[in-house]
Amino acid sequence: MTNPYEILGVRRDASDEQIKAAYRRRAKSTHPDSGGDTTAFGRVQKAYELLLDPVRRKVFDDTGYDVELADPVDLQALIVIEKLVNELTLDEREPGSFDPLARMRSDLSEEMRKARFSKRELERHSSRIEHHLERLEKRPATDILGSMLRARVKAIATAISETEAKIKANERACEMLYDYSYEVDVQESDAALLTEADATPSISAKREERPLWVVPSAAQEG
Repeated sequence: MTNPYEILGVRRDASDEQIKAAYRRRAKSTHPDSGGDTTAFGRVQKAYELLLDPVRRKVFDDTGYDVELADPVDLQALIVIEKLVNELTLDEREPGSFDPLARMRSDLSEEMRKARFSKRELERHSSRIEHHLERLEKRPATDILGSMLRARVKAIATAISETEAKIKANERACEMLYDYSYEVDVQESDAALLTEADATPSISAKREERPLWVVPSAAQEG
């Protein structure tokens, strides 16, 4: 995500006057007429417009995102998370009785697994069609079959690109959820298991102090 404060070089509590002054400085140095870069100048303008809009600025301060400045992958990831939030909203289980974050991460992992499998299948189909094309030694002037096969390869390539974008969006969504944690209520059965585990003799624990890959000295000597 592009940070408008960093683009203009101002603090998060900067006043409108400070933002305007910073914009004039950055616009002068990045303007194409002054030898600047068109893309950089456009970013300066967008950052300036965002920070002078109190509503957009508050949304950015609260969420760290703005539709016009966000990377396309970030926007797709937000759409993915919004779907997960919709599913959570419809879940009638009591808050604290389950971990919604674990469910979200599990759903994301499953979606990525399916997407990666789909991508491999699409690539396999595309490769097979291309091999068919290579073996068409003799073709008429109006190559209808070859045209159809090439169109199919092109369509599959588009589907592969869309699948890759889906995978990236889910990966980015996982990154966005990484720093969250959720407090789950300890159930009576879980508490009993924890108590039983604490009361178990520590012999096995002592055995586990040695990493599994460390061979006892007696075995090494033998």
